[in-house]
Amino acid sequence: MGGEADILSVFLVQAEACEKLGSPFTGMVCRLLARLLRSESEIGRIVFGWQGNPAPGADSVPLRLCGALNHLVITGADGALGRLYPPASETPEEAALAHEIERVLEEHAGHVAQFLKSAPQTNEVRRSVALLPGWLWLAAHYGKPLAISEVGASAGLNLFSERYLLKTETFLRGKADSSVILPTSWRGDVPPDTAIEVADRAGCDLAPIDPADRNARERLISYVWPDQRDRVERISAAIETAMASGAKSPVEKADAADWLERRLRRDFDGAVHVVQHTIAWQYFPEAVKARGEAALAQAGARATNDRPLARLMLEADGNSPGAAISLTLWPGGETHALGRADYHGQWIEWRNPAV
Repeated sequence: MGGEADILSVFLVQAEACEKLGSPFTGMVCRLLARLLRSESEIGRIVFGWQGNPAPGADSVPLRLCGALNHLVITGADGALGRLYPPASETPEEAALAHEIERVLEEHAGHVAQFLKSAPQTNEVRRSVALLPGWLWLAAHYGKPLAISEVGASAGLNLFSERYLLKTETFLRGKADSSVILPTSWRGDVPPDTAIEVADRAGCDLAPIDPADRNARERLISYVWPDQRDRVERISAAIETAMASGAKSPVEKADAADWLERRLRRDFDGAVHVVQHTIAWQYFPEAVKARGEAALAQAGARATNDRPLARLMLEADGNSPGAAISLTLWPGGETHALGRADYHGQWIEWRNPAV
């Protein structure tokens, strides 16, 4: 990217985005970082010398830094900073917070530098708001168990959507006694109310997070904006739900195209094979996307009514608000536009497929 001013402007863009998405505290942190970063410091040299695009939606450097700071709070590694972070302090004095952040960037420079090497992962559980109604429709339409395959799965928390409770203004769907509540503002068709049997679930990610690993869990939670306590509590409950099965994490470290080609060669006899992804496909290299599309087309050509294939996705499409939800069904390969949803699942507009 350009000079220092251009880099710092990225932090202001991220601050505005955080504020619009209901995190004024993270917005404040981003604005303070834009003021406090110095080119002569270790962290400043890394940020101002960034090789790539530091902007939101690309390398997301501001959120990497925010995650590094929050990690020090979550782990108790810096008590002074923690006293100015939610939930200990919801509205800290800006000058005091600036002082502590400036100190932390120097005292914990090694920790922050390590954090900057990895892209943020939040494994946004409330994106299951767009997945669960799709699972319900598929289960009702085919009358078969589901085999779920997710690319860009992170910690795999959205592989357990049927164990969560979708809560709208007028109806509930999912597991009635779930500790993972997905509140959302619902507009449109009501999805079927049916039981879901998951015969198999697996996912892949270039940097998978194992919920059973304490360090990995803390890192995952550190990317959740700390003043959004409902999100913090929800992801913590989802982690407990994923761990409750006692099984090994279903997410494999693998390239999306390599993994999808292998996974699509498996025969899930008597089940609907559902390939899903949420706000992930757009980040894959073009070659990976091309191979993935080809693998889906080839598997779709082999699909039958006894062994159907579905692709369920929530992805940005250049339109607003929110992201597009779509479902492609094989045999046939017809794609159905199911509506739109907020990136954090706060609202959804849903249409049941006209099949």
